[in-house]
Amino acid sequence: MKYKRILLKLSGEALMGDRQYGIDPARLAEYADEIKQIHDQGVEIAIVIGGGNIFRGVAGASNGMDRVQGDYMGMLATVINGMALQGALEDKGMLTRLQTALKIEAIAEPYIKRRAVRHLEKGRIVIFGAGTGNPYFTTDTAAVLRGIEIHADVILKGTRVDGVYTSDPEKDPTATKFDYISFEDVIKKGLNVMDTTAFTLSQENKLPILVFDMNQRGNLLKICNGENIGTVVNV
Repeated sequence: MKYKRILLKLSGEALMGDRQYGIDPARLAEYADEIKQIHDQGVEIAIVIGGGNIFRGVAGASNGMDRVQGDYMGMLATVINGMALQGALEDKGMLTRLQTALKIEAIAEPYIKRRAVRHLEKGRIVIFGAGTGNPYFTTDTAAVLRGIEIHADVILKGTRVDGVYTSDPEKDPTATKFDYISFEDVIKKGLNVMDTTAFTLSQENKLPILVFDMNQRGNLLKICNGENIGTVVNV
């Protein structure tokens, strides 16, 4: 395996499948199968998942809700998604731990870096919920922060697009894909890989980001095998 320890970032919207909101059990099972393939190969896996399929703080704020309150609601949405993913993974026979930045001890462990690393070393999949535990920070930032803390080899950002393009490929048919691009070039070209805080944190700590299509079966395993899938953003 090319990577020994990964941080997989999934969007909440990815769990909707073809639904308008909520969680699609079929999509959840597909993701669990993909994750099991690399888990069985000995890859240590940590996961951060968004909450946009349930609630998005920015959307709430735009409708007059207090931004801080909305962001905390969004954090709770990520915990719901984390619990759903935890259940799907355990149904496939994997051992998991859900850790949260907000204390919800009835359903999850509080986030403790050393404990998270120990779980990974024992072959358990660790899901990080509730973002960073602070308003105004996205789950992208949480993913990079946790990736740095646990010494992940790479951030794998699973999206519905198969990499980073010169422009939005869903709107521009002439858009071309990058196989590799530097952090500096992403900034110069104004490409949207992650939010600015997350991206800068990744750049400063020299933690590469690999953007790929999570909905394409087998992609996760191919990436961990070292195949040229998606776009690598590195120094």
